[in-house]
Amino acid sequence: MSHSFAIKLPLTTLQEVDSTNNYAMARINEGSVTSGQAWLALYQTSGKGQRGKPWQSNPGENIMMSIALKPNGLLLADQFMLSSSVALGSYDFVKNYAGDATRIKWSNDIYINDKKAGGILIENLIRGNRWMYAVAGIGINLNQESFSPDVPNPVSLCQITGRKHDLLKMAEELYNCIMNRISLMHPKDYEQLLEEYNRRLYRRGEKQWFLSKRGKFEAMIKGVENDGKLVLENDGKLTSVSFGEVSFII
Repeated sequence: MSHSFAIKLPLTTLQEVDSTNNYAMARINEGSVTSGQAWLALYQTSGKGQRGKPWQSNPGENIMMSIALKPNGLLLADQFMLSSSVALGSYDFVKNYAGDATRIKWSNDIYINDKKAGGILIENLIRGNRWMYAVAGIGINLNQESFSPDVPNPVSLCQITGRKHDLLKMAEELYNCIMNRISLMHPKDYEQLLEEYNRRLYRRGEKQWFLSKRGKFEAMIKGVENDGKLVLENDGKLTSVSFGEVSFII
């Protein structure tokens, strides 16, 4: 069960919900949303991260938000363009407080140095070959200072800045950063967008240990291709890997 009240359209806050992505997708299926509408949860009982992992957060301390986006004029092949735009908007927001140590870790985590400050999960509504809607779920560690041992290398903006932040104001700022990037998104500018994404890429040009089904291996991160695949170099050979094929060892 969820309770909601309007803060300032198009952002609505939910006292408690299983997952803001689930809530947003349910509203889409009802036909009761407009593109750009967003929901902020004070508490999620079943928050979702990438690869089906739970997203853990103390009540009222972090930004847990989902935005409904109608990809007008975009094809299914353009999914990473939307994903990278949301990532860059989240990067812009965190960089305002954490500075140049902010990076985008492939594919959609926000890092400060070697610690995770946030993550993004995009889920799509597809009918046939038509991309009907996307739900961009964004979680940013804001005011939390103690984390479960199960959460790998977390950090919050409070820990970085040394002060607590107003949750609702910060959520609106994050929303505006993301929607600004969305407003600039156009297929003809995708190459420029991807270049910027790669400039902000965590450990680009550095060697990094990864884990795959075949075991551990070390490779240099070269960048990300326009289909969202990560390009790695190992012993002079370039390979492209899809999300889920490898994971970082940090």
